[in-house]
Amino acid sequence: MGATQVQYNIGGMSCSFCAETITKALARTDGVEDANVSLAHEEVLIQYDDAVVSEVNLTDTLRDLGYTIRDPDKEKRFEEQQAELERGKRRLLISGVASLLSLLLMGVMVARNGWNIFAETDQQWMWNGSLALALVTMFGPGRYIKKKAYNSLRRGIFNQHVLLESGAFAGLAGGFLGWFVFTGTGFPVVHFFVVSTFITTYHILSEYTSLIVRTRASQAVQDLIGLQPDTARRVGEDGAVEEVAVDGLEVGDRVRVKPGESIPIDGDVIEGESVVDESVATGESTPIDKEPGDEVIGGSVNETGTLLIEVTRTGDDAFLNQVAQQIEEARAMKPGIVQLADRMLKYFVPGVLSIAAAAFGFWLVVPAVFPGTTLGSGPQVETAVFAALSALVLGYPCALGMATPLALIRGGGEAARHGILMRSGDAFQVYRDVDTIVLDKTGTITEGEPAVDTVVGIGDHAEVDVLRTAASAEAFSEHPLADAILDHADERDVSFPDPAVFESVTGKGVRATVDGEDVLVGKPDWLVEEGVDLRAGGGVIEDPQSRGLTTIGVVTNGDLVGLVGIGDEIKADAWDTIQRITDAGIDPVMITGDNERTAHAVADEVGIGRVLAEVLPDEKRDEIRRLQDEEGECVAMVGDGINDAPALTQADIGIAIGAGTDIAIESAGIVLMGDRLGGVMDAYEIAQTSYEKTRQNLLGAFSFNGIGVAAATTGLVHPVFAMLAMVASVSAVLANSFAGQLLSDEGIKADFSTVDTDAEALSAPETSGDATDPYAENRSTRKTVLR
Repeated sequence: MGATQVQYNIGGMSCSFCAETITKALARTDGVEDANVSLAHEEVLIQYDDAVVSEVNLTDTLRDLGYTIRDPDKEKRFEEQQAELERGKRRLLISGVASLLSLLLMGVMVARNGWNIFAETDQQWMWNGSLALALVTMFGPGRYIKKKAYNSLRRGIFNQHVLLESGAFAGLAGGFLGWFVFTGTGFPVVHFFVVSTFITTYHILSEYTSLIVRTRASQAVQDLIGLQPDTARRVGEDGAVEEVAVDGLEVGDRVRVKPGESIPIDGDVIEGESVVDESVATGESTPIDKEPGDEVIGGSVNETGTLLIEVTRTGDDAFLNQVAQQIEEARAMKPGIVQLADRMLKYFVPGVLSIAAAAFGFWLVVPAVFPGTTLGSGPQVETAVFAALSALVLGYPCALGMATPLALIRGGGEAARHGILMRSGDAFQVYRDVDTIVLDKTGTITEGEPAVDTVVGIGDHAEVDVLRTAASAEAFSEHPLADAILDHADERDVSFPDPAVFESVTGKGVRATVDGEDVLVGKPDWLVEEGVDLRAGGGVIEDPQSRGLTTIGVVTNGDLVGLVGIGDEIKADAWDTIQRITDAGIDPVMITGDNERTAHAVADEVGIGRVLAEVLPDEKRDEIRRLQDEEGECVAMVGDGINDAPALTQADIGIAIGAGTDIAIESAGIVLMGDRLGGVMDAYEIAQTSYEKTRQNLLGAFSFNGIGVAAATTGLVHPVFAMLAMVASVSAVLANSFAGQLLSDEGIKADFSTVDTDAEALSAPETSGDATDPYAENRSTRKTVLR
């Protein structure tokens, strides 16, 4: 018994005030040592002493606050999210109908009173009707708000639900006082009841708007563990092969993996040689040669030979499961983000309650202490009640809940037109505050595919001749580096014959006979083993190696005739993007698992001065956290691979390259569709604009209500002004959010398209110059034939 950790996915959170409510409630629970709530991912990570408090107590606390605990299974969780969205829609429909009927009732009353909107009726059926509609709204679709408000209030937590219910019950109280206490004085009854209906409806509308934005309604969300095959070929002691579920494998089992298949589980190679694409784990583009004794990682792709693997890790110890766990922990442990709206609301809630109480006390005490003044003689009970109730009614800023979501929708539409998907409100508010952008190297700064960078001829051998010889020797090879050489020959329109003799030496190179000459193409170390004198190159071989390139030697009849330097090509817009980052006053940092020499070579080429090299995949998240905690930096992380996912989640803002893996996309708050790096700064500029719109929306919403609350303390403000303030503030927020945009059908679709994440859009191929590449078909044909 002792320190324990548990994590839940929470339903029902609509703003960071909800996250703060959960944090405070858990912090006040005996035995809870720490609680981290992630609003963006709707998760809570709780560290507690199980000798003092049980997990049942924790779940009871969360449910008591009015939140739900979602199923850990992703498919079921998705279904629960959709059910939550449907519940929100039903609540809004019922409360919306009640509000429309209330408006109709008020319209009839106003018409009967000679179009005087302030005049009260004495007709009982109107009182009954308005009261019934208020009760139906408040205790029907609005019942869940009361539960949240009550359980927050009894814990001493003042939040938006407490403020809402203060205003709604003030409306009910005002109606009852006019009905039973101040009868015949013109004290509004219908107006107060209708205000209760309106306040509740507007709150439901604002939460539903936020829920739409936060719910990623795409069934294409991919589970990380889905990268592993469901089954594996287990080889028995007698050599018999049987198909078994991956979950049924145990340490020591042997499994066979054929070319082109995903490796089902972590293990060691005990038979066979192959080339394995481990970018799933390392993020590095160059596949790794594997032979007996080498380790392989589940989820990697076996590209060439057949392998027999002995299982070394299963269950929670397996690499992909560890990554999944790191992502879950990072989501909950990332720095807390408080929305601008909630910072303002934090002071607005107690402020309104205090002003209402002060107004009530003022009109009871001051006229009694100072009789004969214009304030009246003796306690002004009716005025005191009216002032307090009106302050509470006007105190709830209905536009507040929609200010941020509407700015998000507006900014999201603009981002979508730039090929950027902004997935959360945090992305807009926090991105503008970042002072450090950490960029993964492979697939982010670089293309993520091996490509020929340099061809060097030695002596009187021309570059084109070296390339022709290398391409001919590699023509039948299945190695990815051979593909890079063949692609480069096609791009330069270099023709070459097929080799008369071909032999592949796994992990080292190839032997071939080309035009009657003996040719070796491979690693320098292997060429030395074959008796080739590399000194003939006069140190030329050191240049591509110093730039972090994979160096391949080309040998004809025992003589070194040239070199081919293969690396990961830097994206065309990488330099410009880094300059834009620097010009914005942000520090660019490159993080990679590559060695210092390779890392600094790439960083120097794009203008990055700060490099984190030789960082293992499971250490990237720790580096991000170190920048946040030790150096106090607000960090954005840009990446594309599975190994980047925990770091993307840990960062204040994660930015995924849309051409990357699904789990990286799911871990990020911003997705750049395709692989254009310039979207990093496009998103930053859009975030700045959207934040300004949010700030303007909130100031407008609070202005209407702030002025209303101040005026209400005079006891002269009629509750009809509360409804007018609601309509005016919401209209102002709508107008400001979409001002200057062309709200054509296409524009509206673009703005609201960000509400639902369409995975097909993320995986759709980009249109590029490659589409017209005259050699693309030739390359495709050759690879199809040879493979």
